[in-house]
Amino acid sequence: MKTLRQILSWIIPIAIGLILALLIRSFLFQNVRVDGPSMLPNLVNNERVFSFKQSKIHRGSVIVFNADGVDPQVSTKTDYVKRVIALPGDTVKSQNGNLYVNGKKANQSYINMDQRKAGTGNWTLKSISKQNNWVKNSGATKVPKGEYFVLGDNRTVSNDSRYWGFVPRNKVDGVVKVGFWSKNKNHKQNVNQFWKHYFAN
Repeated sequence: MKTLRQILSWIIPIAIGLILALLIRSFLFQNVRVDGPSMLPNLVNNERVFSFKQSKIHRGSVIVFNADGVDPQVSTKTDYVKRVIALPGDTVKSQNGNLYVNGKKANQSYINMDQRKAGTGNWTLKSISKQNNWVKNSGATKVPKGEYFVLGDNRTVSNDSRYWGFVPRNKVDGVVKVGFWSKNKNHKQNVNQFWKHYFAN
């Protein structure tokens, strides 16, 4: 019995710890690794960030979502990290390096002018949905209910909503936050707090 009690004294705390870790990962937050250059300059390849499950999604929020069932080229669970440009019901267009959401010019100070102009292109939701043969919502003029329009910050290389359409809410794993360890305050601000300054003055 003494040996059993000793074994249980080790096993029970470990089991509780594992259960708590699983609950935190499933319902609160998890650690995520950025894969690729699509969020440069604000997030770099292999950077570790947090994904908060319960955070509210705003225009300008950076989110993690499962691209399986969103990007037609993806057939297994694959995490994409992108920035929310428009919310359900919004209209979006890009013209001469400017983004317009519901007719208002969006603040894009988180990327340089080249990424805005050469990287983003000129389009409306209707034009890119037809040009890129979206499987769903071809000809859409507004972001559908319960879905989001997302772009990578590094627009020249980013595979995003321009090419395959909207991200359903049930595919979103959480809102990205850069940890205290980040040494670049501007990049941290551009990810964690930029949604507060989304529309240009």
